[in-house]
Amino acid sequence: MDTKTNNVKYEEEFIRNSRTMRLFTCRWLPGHCEPKALIFLCHGYAMECSVSLKGTGTRLAKAGFAVYGIDYEGHGKSSGLQGYVRSFDDLVTDCSEHFTKISEMKENKNKLRILMGESMGGAVVLLLHRKKPTFWDGGILVAPMVKIADDLKPHPVAISILTKLTSVIPTWKIVPIPDVVDAAFRRPEIREEIRNNEYCYKGRPRLQTGHQMLTISLDLEKRLNEVKLPFIVIHGEQDTVTDPSCSKLLYDSAASTDKTIKLYPGMWHDLLYGELIENIDIVFSDIIRWLQVKVAACRQFKDGEGPKGAP
Repeated sequence: MDTKTNNVKYEEEFIRNSRTMRLFTCRWLPGHCEPKALIFLCHGYAMECSVSLKGTGTRLAKAGFAVYGIDYEGHGKSSGLQGYVRSFDDLVTDCSEHFTKISEMKENKNKLRILMGESMGGAVVLLLHRKKPTFWDGGILVAPMVKIADDLKPHPVAISILTKLTSVIPTWKIVPIPDVVDAAFRRPEIREEIRNNEYCYKGRPRLQTGHQMLTISLDLEKRLNEVKLPFIVIHGEQDTVTDPSCSKLLYDSAASTDKTIKLYPGMWHDLLYGELIENIDIVFSDIIRWLQVKVAACRQFKDGEGPKGAP
């Protein structure tokens, strides 16, 4: 599929990962200029790229950036049991291989490589950075899953029982977490879109998926001080899905010398798609402003005026 509207060229392609699974990928390219930088999207749990992140891709491409997305295994239009994350390591490897291949194309060699992740996708961004600490030039973390807030964690007894069951019935939908659509998306019409989107997973998390997400969250929490990636982290202060205090912890703990945090009073979890339109405008204004600073710093470096990625 190849379409062009409003000076944005949209393309879709299926690829094969190292496990021969068919994965859906897409891209939004500016039709009016050479891309200023590459942005790689990491979507949230149970979500996908082509519908729920269409607005993100379009806005950023209109601003002059090349935007690339991939549906994880078990998500969106990609192969695999829907909503099933057998291995977070495999998921991160799929993203790393696809994004690296794009970054190393001849026409992209000198472009900034920016990772952008929402919710669980924020965890994917940090793990991609951990996998290749010096490869990525920056990260945009939107309400990231970097730690499970204490009041949201299942009881230790429940965790113990569910962990033991994971090896027996890994695909069963029995993780005791309520449906978060009403809590994540502020606008009722967007909640309806999500529920009608066949590519978004519905229902309770599968056992192995829940176990993987818990394990990764606990691991990230212990190693936030290892984060050296230049980043901006943004979070709605009324978010009840991922805790904004965890984003503050990331900001305070990270070893990054170039880091920014934006907390938005009154805003909910999904800042890119589910918020009020005027709030989404504010969020993207901040994101694009941060990106433009990165691009300007890169140009200064090429001209011999300062270090790459400097604020």
